[in-house]
Amino acid sequence: MRLKASHRVAILLHGGIKGTYGKTGLTLLRYSEASIVAVIDKESPGRSLRELTGIPTDAPIVQSVSHALSYKPDILVIGIAPPGGALPPEWWLEIQNAIAAGLSVVNGLHMSLADRPEIQMLLRSGQWIWDVRQEPEGVAIASALAAELSCQRVLTVGTDMAIGKMSTCLELNRKAKERGLRSKFLATGQAGLMIAGDGVALDAVRVDFAAGAVEQVVTQFGKNRDIVFIEGQGSLFHPGSTATLPLLRGSQPTDLVLVHVAGQTSNRKHPHIPIPPLPQAIQIYEAVASGAGAFFPSRVAAIALNTKNLDEAAAKEAIAQTELETGLPCTDPVRFDANKLLDAIVGK
Repeated sequence: MRLKASHRVAILLHGGIKGTYGKTGLTLLRYSEASIVAVIDKESPGRSLRELTGIPTDAPIVQSVSHALSYKPDILVIGIAPPGGALPPEWWLEIQNAIAAGLSVVNGLHMSLADRPEIQMLLRSGQWIWDVRQEPEGVAIASALAAELSCQRVLTVGTDMAIGKMSTCLELNRKAKERGLRSKFLATGQAGLMIAGDGVALDAVRVDFAAGAVEQVVTQFGKNRDIVFIEGQGSLFHPGSTATLPLLRGSQPTDLVLVHVAGQTSNRKHPHIPIPPLPQAIQIYEAVASGAGAFFPSRVAAIALNTKNLDEAAAKEAIAQTELETGLPCTDPVRFDANKLLDAIVGK
């Protein structure tokens, strides 16, 4: 399942446009093929999304679900992930109001909605709830099967969480398709699954089977492909991250793209934890990916630099400096396109 061009979507983003927990909704605004007809954010009604986010969209910002109904959505997407995944009571009421008004709901939170009695009693014929974070059926322990695939397997890895690993994959996949490559993007998080449909909600999988779940989708969709781009999650340098190792083990990547925020020197939420210098970060990722010879040998092919906090001149300077520091091709794939990164991966 995924959000399609025929869908008319309202995104619940209370506090997420200018806050830190709206990544899912903002990603959909940039990449989803669905028609985003309204964004619900009680902090910014009437303001310009384009000016607030830099995303080229003119979807209106409205105060509540009731205000969004005039734009005739058929789906409400929960585009925000508050701390702990629990919705405040007033946001929970918004979801119930949407269902009562006839909308289906896409839920990317850890808590399930489809099995809640108060939701079931509101649903009418044709309405549905998609709880995105679900463990797939038939998962097993990984056994390095992805290494037997003939395709290139490109995994994005990061120096922190929520810095652009999925966006980098989507931009690379777009450019690869433009070049005529048999390319596939595999999602591992809720936003990626809403956009692309194929992949696994990795943080919903029991830890023993996480690498196996990644292996399952990579081997399924990697056949008869030239290249697959696997959405990275977390970071080896984040104390709360559990997803990076299963991704490395399950995908057996041939290539890594390291994603970094320009100028960031420590963990965003834990500033006492430093980020290693990029050359050292590259060495660590390559060493862990190779597994002391037990896994497929992998290289960091390029650096995707997130320059969202810089003006264009400063962004270009930061990219040039990163190339000097690492000896690797570097660009901001969202701001300047992903061709330089793709050249480094597949050759010009």
